[in-house]
Amino acid sequence: MPVGFGVLGPVTAWDDAGEPVDLKGPRHRAVLARLVAARGRVVPVGQIVDDLWDDPPAGGVGAVRTFVAALRRRLEPRRPPREPARLLVTDGPGYALRAEPGAVDAWRFEDTVNEVADALPRTALDRLDEALGWWRGPAYADFDSPWAQAERSRLDQIRLTAVERRAEALLALDRAADAVPDLDAHVAAHPWREDGWALLASALYRAGRQADALAVLRRAREMLRDQLGLDPGPRLRRLETDLLRQAEPEPTGAARVWADTAAAYERSVVPGARARLESTVGMLRSLAVTGPGGLEAARDQREAAITAAEQLGDPEFTARVIGGYDVPAIWTRSDDPAQAARVVAAAQRALAGLGPDAPEATRARLLATVAIESRGTASPGPAQAAREAEAIARRVADPALLAQSLNGVFMQTFHRAGLAAERDGIGAELVALAARHGLATVEILGHLIRVQARGALADFTAADTHAEAADRLAARHESPLVGVFTGGYRAMRTAATGAAYPDAEAAYRSWATGLAGCGMPGVERGLAPLALLCLRVWHDLPADFPPDTDWGPYAPWARPLVLLAADRRDEAARALRRTPAPPRDLLLEALWCLTGRAAVSLGDRDAMLRARNALAPAAGEVAGAESGLLTVGPVAAHLDRLDAALEVTGG
Repeated sequence: MPVGFGVLGPVTAWDDAGEPVDLKGPRHRAVLARLVAARGRVVPVGQIVDDLWDDPPAGGVGAVRTFVAALRRRLEPRRPPREPARLLVTDGPGYALRAEPGAVDAWRFEDTVNEVADALPRTALDRLDEALGWWRGPAYADFDSPWAQAERSRLDQIRLTAVERRAEALLALDRAADAVPDLDAHVAAHPWREDGWALLASALYRAGRQADALAVLRRAREMLRDQLGLDPGPRLRRLETDLLRQAEPEPTGAARVWADTAAAYERSVVPGARARLESTVGMLRSLAVTGPGGLEAARDQREAAITAAEQLGDPEFTARVIGGYDVPAIWTRSDDPAQAARVVAAAQRALAGLGPDAPEATRARLLATVAIESRGTASPGPAQAAREAEAIARRVADPALLAQSLNGVFMQTFHRAGLAAERDGIGAELVALAARHGLATVEILGHLIRVQARGALADFTAADTHAEAADRLAARHESPLVGVFTGGYRAMRTAATGAAYPDAEAAYRSWATGLAGCGMPGVERGLAPLALLCLRVWHDLPADFPPDTDWGPYAPWARPLVLLAADRRDEAARALRRTPAPPRDLLLEALWCLTGRAAVSLGDRDAMLRARNALAPAAGEVAGAESGLLTVGPVAAHLDRLDAALEVTGG
């Protein structure tokens, strides 16, 4: 933890252990505060002298140097005597504070308020709540010099903006009543801020208090007229009209742009026109990454768009509608296998209907769709489609098409265990490709693939870096579903890096609270108990789970172990004999490990041999970590257990 500085209240500092630093006298604190206000820029010594004294003494420059020397000793007590200062540095004619951006509360506060302007409401609310909590009183509370007053006023304006953005986030989250108390105090203290009045009136109206909302607008009009001699601006006038008509308050900002554009689109595009279908696919592509509701709606409407396109009888147009939905896919178990099969069938019909002169790129998009939607299957056809799509994409040099094709290649890279390094290469190419061509969702996909692959290879330092990069991009581009995967990775990492069982279990359970309703049935159903089962197997604990546990699609691999824990060996043996080979997906190794463990416990030699042969190519990997969400420990440990049970050694 670096040395930190606080100016959102009385000026203070704390050392790298979090203990307060004695800054000596008021002049010492004033020098430090002046340098903090400069935000890393050099302040000439003469300027510091003028800022410290109304009537500078003859020895002011020497005094400042003495103050700086004393501050350096307090802020860097372990710095050798002749080593240059690293924190409070001499630069040309003056001094500068070279603190890290996050080490000063005011710098951190300003950066946070700027960053949340583009964040999702939940993220914005959490970050603003934290940032507003850093204030301990008026900024630079110890000083009344002109420079301090100017900086205090500037920071106060940023704080007022933060209060209003926090209220906007609450309204966006349908928590209007929660926004009212702080907004009421806000407008009372700052009656000239029309945005505050508008937000308060909107919050009251949405909380079912129409009369109070209208009263607030009347109070705003009176305050503005009596104190400032001004009439309400157009936003307040429109809002009052809307409330009197009992209409939803008029949207502002991005919401207003969206509403106006949607209205123009409805006026301009002929119903049923091909342009409407193609642009609908574009909207569905954006909708799919906005959150759970958007993903489910996009999935349903996509199939309807394909059906409508097929009715027009033009295979090339149908191909554009099918291939235009190039939403990056990271999870290898289909959310709706039946629907995926129908999309594949439509793509294959379009491929069959395309003439010899069809554009290569159109064909490649259909092939990539077949590869992506056929995830987890054992048929060789989708893998061939992925390779052909990739070859075409490289030939035509289309970055977006290459990204879609590589996504298909990724989905088909599970024909055997032990392919994490190959998938890591795909992720690395996607990251580089996306960075060059500004493909944000593709860049997120590449980072998530590398999180999975580096985790499987036990390189958690690199996986951490890619998880952080995915989170940053997701916040910037409003892709909240990314957090399902990065949150699961961090829980898995806790387990994989040697945490005690209770800590690892707590990490998984915390992550699982955010899965319900995430819009991805392939993730939300059964995966959380499977993660805990894998953790128990790794720690040699019995699979004690409540009878009503919903294992989702993973029941065949969980059931033998659960029956063993209940001391129902005969039933467990029968269940094991019925357990199929795992699907070819991100859980391939983990499910084989569960099968192998049950086989060892039951003495089923055939099942042991099948598990051992399937896992052998992944001997150097961490089982299940390739999912990025769970682990059952090193594959090598499971192979050793199987070898011992089979009474064999070596290969």
